[in-house]
Amino acid sequence: MYNILIGGDIVPTKSNNLYFEKGDIKMLFGQDILNIMNDTNYCIYNLECPFSNVTRPINKSGPALVANLSAINAIRSIKPSLVTLANNHIMDQGEEGLFSTIKLLNESNINFIGAGKDICSAQKPYFIETNKKRVGFFACAEHEFSIATADKPGANPVDLLDTPDLVYNIKKECDYLIILYHGGKEYYRYPSPQLQRRCRKLSEKGANLIVCQHSHCIGCMEKFGDSTIVYGQGNFIFDGSDEECWRTSLLIVLDDNFDISFVPIVKEKNVVRLAKGEKANLILSDFECRNNEIKENGIIEEKFDEISSKEIDTYLLKMSGFRTSFAYYVLNKLFFHKLTPYLIKRRYAGESLLSIKNYIECEAHSELILNGLNKKIELYFENKK
Repeated sequence: MYNILIGGDIVPTKSNNLYFEKGDIKMLFGQDILNIMNDTNYCIYNLECPFSNVTRPINKSGPALVANLSAINAIRSIKPSLVTLANNHIMDQGEEGLFSTIKLLNESNINFIGAGKDICSAQKPYFIETNKKRVGFFACAEHEFSIATADKPGANPVDLLDTPDLVYNIKKECDYLIILYHGGKEYYRYPSPQLQRRCRKLSEKGANLIVCQHSHCIGCMEKFGDSTIVYGQGNFIFDGSDEECWRTSLLIVLDDNFDISFVPIVKEKNVVRLAKGEKANLILSDFECRNNEIKENGIIEEKFDEISSKEIDTYLLKMSGFRTSFAYYVLNKLFFHKLTPYLIKRRYAGESLLSIKNYIECEAHSELILNGLNKKIELYFENKK
């Protein structure tokens, strides 16, 4: 028997929605994974999309996810002890989508944390009693189109001023505290320097286990003080891509003594299965290799420098607006996909790069720019109606 199991993102998609509607969990997860789930006292998952039969996506960049109400049948069948809604997709269908999801979870007797009608309800923790220990769960998400405020519904935000104090106070109410942190760089197997600092601060405030979800890939793990921090566990079931990093993930399991171990799983077409034999050993050995790698001083900064240098031109291109035009796609093909570095070199010189850096880095500038952008976005979509 396991005491607690933590799985990653659950998203019904067109490719497997029929299995979700029928509650065919044997097809979705396979008997080996079901056996582990059934042999666990408490199972916790991240519900990465709203459930609604009405599709009214919000204005955002990136995909707007939704699952129909009948897809809850598979979620009911795996009998989760708790799901977290603190993620960047829970508000994809607006307030209506969130409230539809909450209503459905309540009707299904499924506990949830991490989102609500306002920030106060989204910040509420959840507690269980196990082996004479009180275990607390707290969920939060980085800012990406889904965040609750004092008078608006949404997900519980990661806030550098408030979140550490919340964690400190929640830990006073329990013996062991687990934080489900939705954030980090997608498709990247290491923490950024700032993500590591934030998680370590939450550790100092009392968190015993911090699980970073959202990256859609297995990352790495570190011990910090008395805490364990997992920087990416991968999806649970989300048939959103066939990229290599999407095809493997981990279930995190805790025994009665809160010792942590990892169960590797693999994506097979539109479903998931328990990884076995050489495949399982390879997943775990790669994970352990990265765990040892980040113990080396400076390696996290070095890895982040590499990914930043590799992707900065793409970000700058998106900011310039070139990439959204049809002409860009045609010219990029004619240039054998070497148009991006050419355009960036022509568009951004040293002084303009310094200006962009200052606008992003300086709190006064970034706050003003974000507020101004919000006003422009509101006006744009109002005029578009």
